[in-house]
Formats: sequence, structure tokens, C-alpha cells
Amino acid sequence: MAAVIAITIAAPVLNLLVPQQSAFHLSDYAVSLIGKIMCYAICALAMDLIWGYTGILSLGHGLFFALGGYAMGMYLMRQIGRDGNYQSDLPDFMVFLDWKALPWHWTFSDSFIAQLFFVVAVPGLLAFVFGYFAFRSRIKGVYFSIITQALTYAAMLLFFRNETGFGGNNGFTDFKRLLGITITLPTTRMALFVITGLTLVGFYLLARWLVNTRFGRVLQAVRDAENRVLFCGYDTLWYKLAIWTLSAVMCGIAGALYVPQVGIINPGEMSPAAGIEIAIWTAVGGRATLIGPIVGAFFVNGAKSWFTQAFPEFWLYFLGALFIAVTLFLPDGIVGGVKRLLGKAGKEERA
Repeated sequence: MAAVIAITIAAPVLNLLVPQQSAFHLSDYAVSLIGKIMCYAICALAMDLIWGYTGILSLGHGLFFALGGYAMGMYLMRQIGRDGNYQSDLPDFMVFLDWKALPWHWTFSDSFIAQLFFVVAVPGLLAFVFGYFAFRSRIKGVYFSIITQALTYAAMLLFFRNETGFGGNNGFTDFKRLLGITITLPTTRMALFVITGLTLVGFYLLARWLVNTRFGRVLQAVRDAENRVLFCGYDTLWYKLAIWTLSAVMCGIAGALYVPQVGIINPGEMSPAAGIEIAIWTAVGGRATLIGPIVGAFFVNGAKSWFTQAFPEFWLYFLGALFIAVTLFLPDGIVGGVKRLLGKAGKEERA
């Protein structure tokens, strides 16, 4: 986590103050890439809370990420104003589809505060309702994973439809301003970068505190032996529902930070593959470690960025091989493997 803090502090200096011809200059592309990966790291951290510490594997967290991104994207689309291709108060895709007015769910889309509320409320409410019925029905294990993936896939198909008012398969893009400030300005992008870094650090500290509380110990007991927890008189429904909803909200906030930095949001972000990738980041880094999923998100996405440029046709093979290798040789992930090696080294020194 010290590395994330260092990057958050150093990046503005290396990007804005160091000359471009210097070897120490951090390019705009690198800033955008690191900012995007930090958003992914928040999702991986949220996955660790629900999977690593509670034993519930979700393949639907990409949906919550996308919902937060769409909520922010709606505001950014309204900020374009008449600077769009059709010079209309409506977003360009609505003009193209011959819409005459904004649909009802765009009513508060011109309010930054309202959309921030929806960034939290929409993923949180969906997770609460879905989780309540799923956990009350004692759905668990692979069945829960399949249902979350099915939910994500259904939502993706819904958002692909033009009549839903979310831009169809193209989604939202061509953003101009945020809070009236040009979004492409270096200072604006760097401000978003720093906010993302601070958010990641804040969520890490929150998660670290949470897992060490009585609430966190109950979650770990649910992971290890839920029936025994029930016999001890705990109603596990509300414990699982609370951490499930919190993890969904974290993903929604990550999505809201992702969209203005990347410049686009479309239904592809809620594809089943996106949810699986979040689980892969967590597994590669190390479950139930908190720092592991962050390491996994940086490692996998950093490698993906390099492989898609150097060997684009082999990237998916690499991802599959990586996941298999971690499963076979590093079942505790990168961080777990390092801890185990350090533990062995310490025992040998004492011996």
C-alpha cells in the first residue's frame, strides 16, 4: 500500500512538472493506465471482502462497477450540452434515435450531487435486494456464482438495447467537461488520478479495520463453517448481506472514477468476462490478504497492457496459463506465496 501512496504523490510531479524530454517524465498514457488499474484494484479489494473473507464467490461484480460508471457517464453526457455533433440539449445518441425528450431515469442527470448519490445507491440497492433473497434462500457455492453471472449477463443484454436510453452497444463517450471544467486538461486528469489513489487507500484502510473487528471475525467464521455460526446463535443473513452490499458500493464508486479517466462506458464493462477477471485478480494476488488483490490487479492488468501491444493474439492464452499456474503452484496467490517463502526463510535462520 505504501507503493500506491508513493505513486499517488509522485505521479502529479512526474507528469506535470518534469519536462517531457526527461527520462523521469510520466506520460499521459501511463497516468491514464495507472488510474484505470487503481479503479480495478478497488474492485479486486471489494471481491476480497466477499470472497476471501466471507467465502462467497461472485461473478457479477462487473455489473456493479458498470452501474456506477453509467451513473457518472449520464452526468458527463449532460455536461456536453450543445457541444455535441448535433448541437442539441439531448445527448447525440438520443438525437440520432429521434428522441424528443429525456427519459424519466435521466431526470436528475444534470446534477452532480444526485448522480453521486446514484453511484452509491443503484449498485447498493440492487445488491441488497438480490442478496437478501439469495442469502435467505441459502443459495451458496457454485450456484450463487452462476446466478450472479446470469444477473450480469441479463443486465448486459438490457443495456445493449437502444430503447433503454443508455446508448446501446456504443454506450457513453466523447465527454467534454466535469463540473464545468474541461475533462481533457492535464490538471483535471491528474486530480481524478489523485482522487482515485486516495479512494483506493481509504477503502484499503476501511477493509483492514473491518476484518479485524468482531464483524470481520464473524465473516471469517461464516467462510470457514457457516453452520457452526448459525448454531452459535448468529443470523448470518445480515452479516453476509452487509458485506455483499458494501462490496457492491465499492465497485460502483470504482466505476464512477473509471469513466472520466478512460472516457467511455459501454455494456461490455458488465460482461460475464469482466466479472471473471475481477475474481482472477483476487486469486492471483492472494485471497484474504487485502493487499493481494491490489497486487493482482496491477500485475494482471500491467501484463495485459504489455501483452496486448507486444503479442496481442496470445493475450488470452497468457491469462489462462497464469490462472492455472497460480492455482497449481501458488494456491495462496502472489502475496501468500511470498509470505510462505519469507516464513520458511525465517525458520531456517532461527534453526
